[in-house]
Amino acid sequence: MSSSSSKSAGVITCRAAVAWGPGQPLLLEEVEVDPPSAMEIRIKVVCTSLCRSDVTQWQSQAQPDLFPRIFGHEASGIVESVGEGVTEFQAGDHVLTVFIGECQSCKHCESGKSNMCQKLGLERRGVMHSDQKTRFRVKGKPVYHYCAVSSFSEYTVVHSGCAVKISPDVRMERACLLSCGVAAGIGAAWKVADISKGSTVVIFGLGTVGLSVAQAAKSRGASRIIGVDINPEKYEKGKVFGVTEYINPEECKEPVQQVIKQITDGGADYSFECIGDTNIVSTALQSCCDGWGMTVTLGVPKTKTEISTHYAFLLTGRTLKGSLFGGWRPKSDLPSLVEKYSKGEIQLDELVTHDIPFESINEAFNLMKEGSCLRCVIHMPK
Repeated sequence: MSSSSSKSAGVITCRAAVAWGPGQPLLLEEVEVDPPSAMEIRIKVVCTSLCRSDVTQWQSQAQPDLFPRIFGHEASGIVESVGEGVTEFQAGDHVLTVFIGECQSCKHCESGKSNMCQKLGLERRGVMHSDQKTRFRVKGKPVYHYCAVSSFSEYTVVHSGCAVKISPDVRMERACLLSCGVAAGIGAAWKVADISKGSTVVIFGLGTVGLSVAQAAKSRGASRIIGVDINPEKYEKGKVFGVTEYINPEECKEPVQQVIKQITDGGADYSFECIGDTNIVSTALQSCCDGWGMTVTLGVPKTKTEISTHYAFLLTGRTLKGSLFGGWRPKSDLPSLVEKYSKGEIQLDELVTHDIPFESINEAFNLMKEGSCLRCVIHMPK
């Protein structure tokens, strides 16, 4: 195992990109990674992509006590060892990590109506679901996790319910995008909104998530896909994914929702907020038509977390829906998305703007902060 030393199911020493404080450059440190506990697996990370939420939480001052911390959650890797009770995986399996799990036994998992697993939901405390402890140490000091994944490490430990087995034939350096952003966008269009053929769709924010909504809307036969973004370069990229029209709010002489209502005869059938700005949620809702217009919000807010809008927009029949991971249940649904990618039915390759070695991980953060990338895939040493 290059750049690491290990004993089977013992502690592994490897490198990880550790954030020591909010917004501080990541430092490549030698960390100790514990063996997997019961129902956990330890993974050798192969590739991991940088998601906007990693950057948002890294910059956030809201939880300064959760440092040092290892970020990263969109990842592909190979199972190195399994903990007690794990029968689904074995060493050598190729997997994707997921930031919400599927225990397959709680009320939500058994309902088939939700992906809000009660046992393996979104982890916000920087620890493992099972025992509320960390599996990392640096210089004897515990290191906090992110979303119970922490893929910016050569090795990591996740609950077996937070991993999905994939075929060894799938390109790991691209499939990792399905761990979060791309799946979230596609699911919002297919599963949450259930876009109908011939409909008009408006997408606020043409980043990875927004473009994933666009390609899903195109595949459903949407007649118009209107992209809203302040970066005109995004329109050219958007055309590749099905965007038919482009609006730059900064060039509009009136509020963008008014522009949209004018060009769509009263409003769009569906609108998607993919920015992470709660003010835009109301704008997106106003951009929909009366009676059946639906707004789906996907973005993670950076500051203001409360949504404010006039009750009349709901009274007139519009719907506002939230979406986490596109409504997908990871183990039940993600394999089908991986298969669609393998068949060329889902675009992933076109979303990768940079392939970066692990040693240059801070470059990926800088590109994301500058808005100069869609997805940066970080390659671990082989």
